[in-house]
Amino acid sequence: MQSQLADLADVSLWSMDADESAATLTAVTRLSAQLAELEMRVAEHAKTVGVGDSVGATSTTNFWAHATHQTRTAAYGKMRLAVALAARPALRTAVAAGDVLVDQARVIVDAVEVLPAEHRDEAEAMLIKFAADHDAQALKKLGRRILEFLDPEAAEAHEAKQLEDEERDAARSTKLTMTDDGHGKVHGRFTLPSAQAAMLKKALLAFAAPKHRAAVDGSLGERRPSAERMGQAFVELIERYPTKKLPKAGGVSATVVVTMDISTLMGGLRAASLDTGERITAGQARRLACEAGIIPAVLGGKSQVLDLGRKRRFHTESQRIAMAIEQGGCNAEGCDWPPGLCHGHHPIPWSEGGETNKDGMLLCPHHHARAHDPKFTMTKQAGGKVAFTRRT
Repeated sequence: MQSQLADLADVSLWSMDADESAATLTAVTRLSAQLAELEMRVAEHAKTVGVGDSVGATSTTNFWAHATHQTRTAAYGKMRLAVALAARPALRTAVAAGDVLVDQARVIVDAVEVLPAEHRDEAEAMLIKFAADHDAQALKKLGRRILEFLDPEAAEAHEAKQLEDEERDAARSTKLTMTDDGHGKVHGRFTLPSAQAAMLKKALLAFAAPKHRAAVDGSLGERRPSAERMGQAFVELIERYPTKKLPKAGGVSATVVVTMDISTLMGGLRAASLDTGERITAGQARRLACEAGIIPAVLGGKSQVLDLGRKRRFHTESQRIAMAIEQGGCNAEGCDWPPGLCHGHHPIPWSEGGETNKDGMLLCPHHHARAHDPKFTMTKQAGGKVAFTRRT
């Protein structure tokens, strides 16, 4: 078999037309399922006869992973499916024929294993048929509801127990880790219950997918949220979360304090500090003091606190509504972010006597950051919009 495949390594494909390429691609995909079934059948047999015992391997799967330089995670995943296929001849035969792909087979096994024993064979047969027209993701949804076809009376109780078990497991598995890389970024991973993850996703989409304004033809479109846009939305959610809703510790709400000297607030370049130890740029500090849910602590020349507060820097709800009606969204030229996702910017900085009123300027998070970035100049345009140019 290896020699036959090796003979194909140098075969040129240039002469294949579109129809031939499509047919070959389909055939090779089926072939990969057949080859995978053979691999798993041999793996299950190897486990049965104790391959690896003679060299002191802790298990056949560990021996397999080490001997073939695949990860143990991959090897254990394949061995689990191999054992399951050995117990389900109908499914194994379908994979061996290339009628069911490996990822479809995993879904079928998972769906069947949680069903009452008396329904498993029939459910397996139905899902094998469904595999001809549905990918693994669609099969998973069908598998979760398969009992409704087989035993409608038992399905409701079964689903209730299944969901209860899943929610209990999700609660036990909930976790979040954050690691600071020391270069201004924190990397994180989390596991959440599905319900709370749906809440988080919906909240992020509210920030990440603002609608375009009516185009020339009057139609409305919507941007597809990218990973970068969702990350920016998460930052927005953190900054905008009402601090009054946070739990208190020692009589003080869990609010970040940013400490800066008076020269930084007035437009200087000296970095500011968070009470958690991180350092941020002067522009970031001024932007946060202007909008985000933080407390700016402004220090004088001898580090005495000259000002500690935030409320008078915020625009009130009525002021924000008036600004939204009058301005319609971000004031940066060419930007289409709607008012609900914009920050209230002080055209005259608060530190220089600027007032917090409806004459404030709506800017999206990106352009608000530009307004406080010393590398850029903000210029008022004839039509009332503003433009940003990089300082030279």
